[in-house]
Amino acid sequence: MTQFLYPPLKGEGDINFSASRDQWRARQSDAARRLLDDDERYFLHQSLSTPCLQVLESCEGIYIQDVDGKRYMDFHGNNVHQVGYRNPYVIEAVKEQLDILPFSPRRFTNRPSIELARKLAELAPGSLNKVLFAPGATSAIGMALKLARLVTGKHKTLSMWDAFHGASLDALSVGGEALFRSGLGPLMPGSEHVPPFNSYRSSFGQDNDEELSLRYLQYVLEKEAGEIGAVIIETVRNTDVQIPPMDYYKKVRALCDRHGALLILDETAIALGRTGTMFAFEHYGVEPDMVVIGKGLGGGVMPLAALIVKEHLDIAGYTSLGHYTHEKSPLGAVAALATIRYIEENQLLQHVLEMETYLRKELLQLQHKHNLIGDIRLIGMLAGIELVTNRVTKEKAVDEAEKILYHCLERGLSFKVSQGNVLSLYPPLITSKGQLQVALSILDEAFTMKNN
Repeated sequence: MTQFLYPPLKGEGDINFSASRDQWRARQSDAARRLLDDDERYFLHQSLSTPCLQVLESCEGIYIQDVDGKRYMDFHGNNVHQVGYRNPYVIEAVKEQLDILPFSPRRFTNRPSIELARKLAELAPGSLNKVLFAPGATSAIGMALKLARLVTGKHKTLSMWDAFHGASLDALSVGGEALFRSGLGPLMPGSEHVPPFNSYRSSFGQDNDEELSLRYLQYVLEKEAGEIGAVIIETVRNTDVQIPPMDYYKKVRALCDRHGALLILDETAIALGRTGTMFAFEHYGVEPDMVVIGKGLGGGVMPLAALIVKEHLDIAGYTSLGHYTHEKSPLGAVAALATIRYIEENQLLQHVLEMETYLRKELLQLQHKHNLIGDIRLIGMLAGIELVTNRVTKEKAVDEAEKILYHCLERGLSFKVSQGNVLSLYPPLITSKGQLQVALSILDEAFTMKNN
């Protein structure tokens, strides 16, 4: 059996094996460690989840609680918790549907699925009026790739290194996370990649990263001479929070049109209000040919994703793009409808914009106070705090980031570490200003402890 050698890097999240993780585990109760041992025994081991951090017992609002009774403000949540955990409005909708129609065979349709498709078509700008559902966004990406081939007659794609579009072979072929690709051998042919836009540490060693990344994109499209069928991008990369300038996607859209490529935007983790709008691309004044959403669509209760496409791309009537068993899940649909209604009725988009203003002020003050913070990136309630050992050389503060993570976990704040040194914060959209103040005070304390 071939021994897979793990790449010596930290990428999409915190790692499973380190001194800090061992120390964390040693502090858990005997009961928790026994359960964690069983988890390791029965589940296939994989990076980012084995061994797990702790065993959860309950959740509510912005909080998760483990079997030892410890509560955490969850600013990670795999981005499913826009409306908070165990949202009563969503839970009630799912409970009611359970008594009526919990499952719909794929040879039939159902009212909740039709209503959700109509609602998404109404929310999406322009001619993005056609929808397909899937149990998860990885599958929705696969449907988008199939449709792009059928529409354009081209199998090649162009996407970004460091991007994450899902863990299946087709999705990780267009993705660019080494942690998911390494050691697997040949992936899907025709999956071309370019360096991503990065506002803080340019792949090109220069400051004008927007112009250079667009020039690289244009170069590959020209060299491929019209053979690229789709350009696939995360509108805002949520892992380490990369936010392109406001004119970036208009230029990408123009390049796609010039070279006959469809523009597919992946908003799996950031749609439904995370950036202050229902869809992040609305900030940029462009209309993609397709957009993928997921994670929070099911309200933190049901797994559900959606592919939304321009109406004129509805040309695959004789091909099964998805046809997944749970594609038109009544339970998923009612959860999604309840989630969207909750966002609308509670004016969460406006709340997100107000909290963005507050977070920007407070995070910049943290940066001014702590030299370990090299960069702050923020849009809506999506924040990236990049840690460096030196602000001039920008050397990544990897060990420091991990120690700060565990310090915050001990004090009841959970978040994600991306690219080894970026503290990525995804608070639920219902998080109040007072709760944000508590979280920021825990962070401030962690930085202060690290500096002493």
